[in-house]
Amino acid sequence: MSLTAKATAPTRVIGLISGTSVDGIDAALVEISGTDLDLKIELLAGETYPYTPVLKDKILALCAGEAISMAELAEIDDAIACAFAQAAQNIQIGHPSATLIGSHGQTVYHKPPLRGSQKSTDFYSSLGYSLQIGRGALIAHLTGITTVSNFRVADIAIGGHGAPLVPRVDAFLLSHPQIGRCIQNLGGIGNVAYIPPRSDHNWLEKIRGWDTGPGNSLLDLAVQHLSAGAKTYDENGNWAASGTPYHPLVEKWLQQDYFQLPPPKSTGRELFGVAYLQQCLQDAESSQLSPADLLATLTELTAASIAHSYQTFLPQMPQQVLLCGGGSRNLYLKQRLQSLLPSVPVMTTDEVGLNADFKEAIAFAVLAYWRQLGIPGNLPAATGAPCEVLLGEIIVGSRE
Repeated sequence: MSLTAKATAPTRVIGLISGTSVDGIDAALVEISGTDLDLKIELLAGETYPYTPVLKDKILALCAGEAISMAELAEIDDAIACAFAQAAQNIQIGHPSATLIGSHGQTVYHKPPLRGSQKSTDFYSSLGYSLQIGRGALIAHLTGITTVSNFRVADIAIGGHGAPLVPRVDAFLLSHPQIGRCIQNLGGIGNVAYIPPRSDHNWLEKIRGWDTGPGNSLLDLAVQHLSAGAKTYDENGNWAASGTPYHPLVEKWLQQDYFQLPPPKSTGRELFGVAYLQQCLQDAESSQLSPADLLATLTELTAASIAHSYQTFLPQMPQQVLLCGGGSRNLYLKQRLQSLLPSVPVMTTDEVGLNADFKEAIAFAVLAYWRQLGIPGNLPAATGAPCEVLLGEIIVGSRE
């Protein structure tokens, strides 16, 4: 992992992402300079732009495996690209224009590579697959700005998971000289980057990352189910906080195969989605849990799966946990995680100077910036790829 690239003049970049929660498009306009240990970020503007209800419903149905025609898929793909392009235009209002966009797009399908005894003798049939729609070429055309997209495919093509992709960014933005940190993203799916202190010998080679399991995905689905669609999420975790977790169920759910798999590993709504929630609801029926108790129990599963993941797979426990993503605003979830990690302060990335709401969008701005400079963006220890690769496909905008 080379640290020899030369520093660059500041570049204005827009990072765009809609995560597995499908809450909307997170847009971050940032000014970036440096390359690795000298990497500096200034957040000029951050905003979340919700999807229209119709488009959101189509995306969620697609993620749930609903069969659609190729014509319908093309229509959704273009609608997402148009929404992303509009977000890029809006985030620049009142600010200097950007010269680059990094668009993660919207994940609608993720299949990890086969591993161990599952692997085929044919390498290619063992590869993973991940589909992010909202095509970068259309974003580049509509905005006139050079756009980098399809970040995951290069890592997957050589045998990696294509996820998580942010640990390398976390390493240069959130590492500390003396403190080991876990950067825990709480989107629809949770993922962690373990960053040892920079004072450790070969600290970069010791970084680890993987998807820990559900973040907000099950909680949001449960809230929608229990409120008959009146609510889409549990604000601050207040509803769950009014209930009591039923620990025998949490212990049962933690026996699920995914939680026992050693990293590198990745997952998505394909596992922790509607069908998984339905199984959880069936499991809870005999326990006669109230809606608040059920939400508290699902929240406990998210917190417990993270704590279990750290205790099982980390080389050592961190000295700090820094939360980011929408779930970092769930005060009850944060409280439960702190209870399960009593010796480790659980904070947010806000408290160390990086906006927790837009950290993922910022990360894809950095990945686009690195791609334009010819700097690899993946971290093989996190994705399982055999080597570093350049991430993302570049579409030159008309302003160039």
